[in-house]
Amino acid sequence: MANKNEIYVTSAGLEEMKRELEYLKMEKRPEVIQALKEARALGDLSENAEYDAARSAQAEVENKISELEANIENAVIISDVKTDKVSIGNKVEIKYVDDGEVEEYTIVGSKEADPFNNKISNESPIAVAVLNKKVKDVVSVESPNGKYDVEILKIS
Repeated sequence: MANKNEIYVTSAGLEEMKRELEYLKMEKRPEVIQALKEARALGDLSENAEYDAARSAQAEVENKISELEANIENAVIISDVKTDKVSIGNKVEIKYVDDGEVEEYTIVGSKEADPFNNKISNESPIAVAVLNKKVKDVVSVESPNGKYDVEILKIS
């Protein structure tokens, strides 16, 4: 049975998470601890804005560390990607049927998604519609902005 906490990532995405975790632990956490020490030295903590800001930064860093550790622990590496059907890890070229516009997307796990670089989450409306489909299939995409059709042109 699948683990609900599974996080699908490429090997590059996992390495990026590990680098970010290392940075937070080795550089950011010590900076925040130093800022806390300096703020405490200013005296009265009840009306100390620097102390409040440092505590907030500490909570943010610790939360991010915890999140990354959980993601890394539950990571499922996307590997052995086939090109006969669309799956996580594929690049898929699609044509929007209404206007003929062509786009290429890489389907990745939700933690690795980066729409500005055409990396879309496997949970996004387009990915949900095209997953397990083949080249030349025309599928309907259910999006918050309405329904539209796309044709799968290429899977790599």
